Amino acid sequence: MEIQIRSESTHKQPSPRVTKTGSRVWFLRVCSSILVWICLFQLFVHSGIFTGLTNHITRSSLPVKPGLKKVIIFVGNYTSNGILRVSCNGGLNQMRAAICDMVTIARLLNLTLVVPELDKKSFWADPSDFEDVFDINNFINSLRDEVRIIRKLPKRYRRHKQFQMPPVSWSNENYYLHKLLPRFRKHKVIHFNRSDTRLANNGLSLHLQRLRCRVNFQGLRFTPRIEALGAKLVSILNQRGPFVALHLRYEMDMLAFSGCTHGCTEEEAEELKKMRYAYPWWKEKEIVSKERRVQGRCPLTPEETVLVLKALGFHKDTQIYIAAGDIYGGERRLALLKKSFPRIVKKEMLLDPTELQRFQNHSSQMAALDFIVSVASDTFIPTYYGNMAKVVEGHRRYFGFKKTILLNRKRLVELLDLHNNKTLSWEQFAVSVKEAHEGRRMGEPTHRKVISDKPKEEDYFYANPHECICDNPYTLTE
Repeated sequence: MEIQIRSESTHKQPSPRVTKTGSRVWFLRVCSSILVWICLFQLFVHSGIFTGLTNHITRSSLPVKPGLKKVIIFVGNYTSNGILRVSCNGGLNQMRAAICDMVTIARLLNLTLVVPELDKKSFWADPSDFEDVFDINNFINSLRDEVRIIRKLPKRYRRHKQFQMPPVSWSNENYYLHKLLPRFRKHKVIHFNRSDTRLANNGLSLHLQRLRCRVNFQGLRFTPRIEALGAKLVSILNQRGPFVALHLRYEMDMLAFSGCTHGCTEEEAEELKKMRYAYPWWKEKEIVSKERRVQGRCPLTPEETVLVLKALGFHKDTQIYIAAGDIYGGERRLALLKKSFPRIVKKEMLLDPTELQRFQNHSSQMAALDFIVSVASDTFIPTYYGNMAKVVEGHRRYFGFKKTILLNRKRLVELLDLHNNKTLSWEQFAVSVKEAHEGRRMGEPTHRKVISDKPKEEDYFYANPHECICDNPYTLTE
């Protein structure tokens, strides 16, 4: 026992100075390792080695329960490859689809997007800015985890002339990654001076297709003022019973640019032709109206619409909301429609003039009201398959495949001419019209028609964004 006690008493305790020195060495080694890894990570990111990877890891969001606000988490540093400025062209719904595409392109190329500029130069000459039509705060904040969006171009870039270009229409991911991304790295800021149909309908990654839907159905809300008045219109109509939204696309601009003059006087046809020539950006000038009508490329006239609605089974007491601007020819061309369906209304008839006063001379804001009513209607019928018809159709599919009757104008013209020249009786006409609109023309679930070498002829993405509607492909019919 004595020996054991003696040995323990003679064992040396570590010096406090030695302990402190070891801790400092360990601490310096850890700090050096962390510093090296940070430097390597920054080197890889800025050299572009992990550009594709950082697109996916720099931004993420926590899943949330309904009713809770989304919590955005930024992982790492956001590194932008440049700034995208966009000038939209066309009417409200053409611009809406374009904005969805531009956000998607900015996401793909990791660009900073300046809030798009709305068209002020074409036929409509609407002075509205983005924030006059859409809720700009919702647009920026709801997409924050996908794309960095700024309200204005930074001052340091405004002094210099910007590189302008219209991207090639119907382009896919490869075009933007290989052709345009290098240009952004060179110029830093690029101004897309045309935005319509600049992204392909098909062949894009699922994430990008769903992002287009997210912008369309969540990011692009109308301003609270427009939403409130639109909701009031829908409420008034619903109190009166079920209603049909008829997009009667028989307005002066439509007739002038399509060259469709069926049912017009000679003076009216000449007026429309002069208007078409007055706008240089509309390339097609000489148009044969009869040929275009036979091809099914003209909107139905108000008189033709009456016969079609009756043949489809709509009765005299049907409530019809006219979702359109001023009908060319005025009350003279609407007389038969109103006589056949006395419960026809427009927003001007349902609202006090003071409620619409601030929207007057703002075609995009007026169109937004019609858009809200059309999406909410029990049945939607467009007499021409233009941008509004397509985008409304897509919304109605997305919100539960609400009934949408897409008129087969080529077949209808044949039947209308046969009936008008007494070759086809009313009973035969009505049966034939119903047969022509069975199946895919009523808004049922279906895949888009894809024509890879003819994108203009294939189904439009925003009319049927089936990638966003249902994850199970077996619920869709071919």
